[in-house]
Amino acid sequence: MLGRRFSPRGWLSLSLALALPLITATGAAACPLCYEAARQMETTGQQLDMADQVVLAAPVAGRSEFRIVETVKGQDAPGVIIAEPVVGRDAAAVTCDPCLLLREPLRSRWISLGAVRAEQADWLRQLAATRLVEGDRPRPTWPVTVQAPVELSYAGWRQRIALVLPYLENPEPLIARIAWGELARAPYACLDVAKSWTGAAEVQRWLDDPRLASRDPAYILLLGFTGGSADAERLEERLESAWKTHGTANLAAMIGADLELRGPSRVDWVEAKYFADRSRTMPEIEAALNALTVHGDANRTVPRDRVIQAFRAFIKERPPMAGFVAPQLAGWDYWDASADYEGLLNANAIKDPASEFAVVTYLKRAALAKAALASTTK
Repeated sequence: MLGRRFSPRGWLSLSLALALPLITATGAAACPLCYEAARQMETTGQQLDMADQVVLAAPVAGRSEFRIVETVKGQDAPGVIIAEPVVGRDAAAVTCDPCLLLREPLRSRWISLGAVRAEQADWLRQLAATRLVEGDRPRPTWPVTVQAPVELSYAGWRQRIALVLPYLENPEPLIARIAWGELARAPYACLDVAKSWTGAAEVQRWLDDPRLASRDPAYILLLGFTGGSADAERLEERLESAWKTHGTANLAAMIGADLELRGPSRVDWVEAKYFADRSRTMPEIEAALNALTVHGDANRTVPRDRVIQAFRAFIKERPPMAGFVAPQLAGWDYWDASADYEGLLNANAIKDPASEFAVVTYLKRAALAKAALASTTK
């Protein structure tokens, strides 16, 4: 193994096998089924979280200064003049009235994110305050450090999702972008707060709007928590169409939402359509594994035991790819796949060095776990 060179396909396999647990195993990590679009750039919500000062401010006529109208974060009171430089994403972002401004902790300048009506200040303050719920520690504003801000707890995320749901596709573009960004980067397990949301009928309209196509993954998952049997049937029609054409657009999110709507019984469909079918492409298989991993992490609608059963079936159906699920199984402290993996290694059934590396790592961790268990029972 040490003498092998990693192929580009091998590096992609290793990325799937090793990166997914880092995304999903930590409690406050974003849901990988819907975060793809949001991760392309830092979300506005993340910028607000990291900023030490956030205000709504109006430009002072005839001067390159701004007067604070509302304070969202920080100590600056309304009426204070901002004389420091203000930059924006475009000219409109700088000239809006009022503007949502944030101050970068390590630079003496302000950034204008765009126009926000002063009436939205209270909502923005509530959004920022979700960082202070039980289980979170507020980030000190001084001294300023470069370390990442503390992640929200599950309680904080659930409170934040409840706050943004009524503001999805708000008439104010920046408010709508903030709300969607927070939905897209929320941990999957926290999205069930949407079950009590009264705006569920709107989700399907957003999914039918081609102008919102970039936001589809988050809204598809939202449909999984808010939809009914008719939504499930429509979603399954889309899944069947994707399967026939080998389509992968939003496939992981669609499978994830379908599992949420239909429950464990639909895992059989995933196994038959994507694990047993040898005509499936690598992106299709990755999407199916991704959706099942997220549900296994949540361990709620689809019990983790059922996902583990599916992964054991995947190991048997596709021995060369068996390492793809090894990190997930290890992350759940499930070691009963050791015999299967040892057999595959002995038979030289795993040709991809990345997949083999994931299996070897799993077996090493399994041995350590068994040794630790043995030492505690002596």
